[in-house]
Formats: sequence, C-alpha cells, structure tokens
Amino acid sequence: MKKKLTYAFGEILIVIIGISLAFSMNKCADDSKNETQKKQYLTNLKQDIEEDKADLESNLIQINQQIELSTNLIPLLNSNDPEKHVKLRGLYNIAQLTNFTPKDFTYQALVNSGDLKLIDNFELKKTIEKHYSKYKTISKAYERQETINKDYLGNYFIYNTDYDLMRQGKSPFKDEKLLKNMMQAIRGSFIIKKEATELGIKSCDSILKIL
Repeated sequence: MKKKLTYAFGEILIVIIGISLAFSMNKCADDSKNETQKKQYLTNLKQDIEEDKADLESNLIQINQQIELSTNLIPLLNSNDPEKHVKLRGLYNIAQLTNFTPKDFTYQALVNSGDLKLIDNFELKKTIEKHYSKYKTISKAYERQETINKDYLGNYFIYNTDYDLMRQGKSPFKDEKLLKNMMQAIRGSFIIKKEATELGIKSCDSILKIL
C-alpha cells in the first residue's frame, strides 16, 4: 500500500511539474511575443511621428510666408498706393491652405486593439497619449483658418471682386475697408496656426527623444 501511495504521489508530482513547466514556457513565449509586438509598435510610432514632424515643418515655412505677406498687404488696402493693383495680387496666395493630417494609424491601432497595455513604461505611455492629444489643438487651429478663408475670403472673391477691373490694370476689390478688416482677422488666424504648428513640432521632438 505504501509503495502504491508513493508511486501515486510521484505521478501527481510529475503531472504538477509538467503543467508548471508548460505554463512557464507558454508565459515565456507570450512575453517574448508581446515584447516583439511592443517594439514593432514603437518603431511604427516613431516613423509616424517623424513624418508628422516633416509635414509640420513644411507647413510652418508656408505659414510664416503667409503671415509676412498679409502683414505687407494690410497697409495697402484702402490706400492710394499707385502700385496697389499689382501688389494686391498676393491676396490669392493668402487663400492657399496648408493642411495637416496626422499619421496616427499606429496610435489608433494601439488604442482600439487594447495593445496600449503592452507599453508597460508608465511615463512613456503618458507621453504618447499627451502627444496625440495635442493634435486636437493643432486641428482646431487649422480648421479655424480654413473656415475664415472659405466663409469670408472665398465669398469676398465671389461677391466683391470685379475681375474686369483687373484686366484694366486697376484694383478689382470693391470694398477694400471690409477686405482690410478680413485680412487682419486672417493674419490673426495664421498666427494662431503658427503657434499650434510650433507646438506640434516641439512635441514631436520631445517624444522622438524618448522613442
């Protein structure tokens, strides 16, 4: 009887050890898989943010040019400058929009799949979430400028511009006082857009140092 109990106990012990080893091996395999997946996510995040930074830097160049242009054009409006009709052609460059569409595919995949938990470094996870939340501020600044251009400047070009006068070498803009007020608002929106863009570039630099 004693031998049977010893044998049975040995069998049970072997089973327990086997299960423990299998569980341990599975856990190691899962940990390894998760670590590989996390590294891939972080690599993709870095690539996305590098592209975002490049887009924002390109936009910043154009935004600065538009601020400078609008600053130079405002004094011409409602003035007697003899070259006004030529100089004011720069207004059409003001109407050109710079867009920013974040490359947030990897971040959205992390959030939607629940894989954000793979990033076990709390500070890194917090920094990533904070970075992408700043894109909302940037989007609002870009949308503000787009709305002003579309709803005000675009309508002005349609209803208050006489293109026949342009062919005659004259200023085609009928209500220059109204246009001057609009240009001041547009310049203000460009400044807000510039600050948001600079914020985005700074945030990209900060997170790229960590990644």
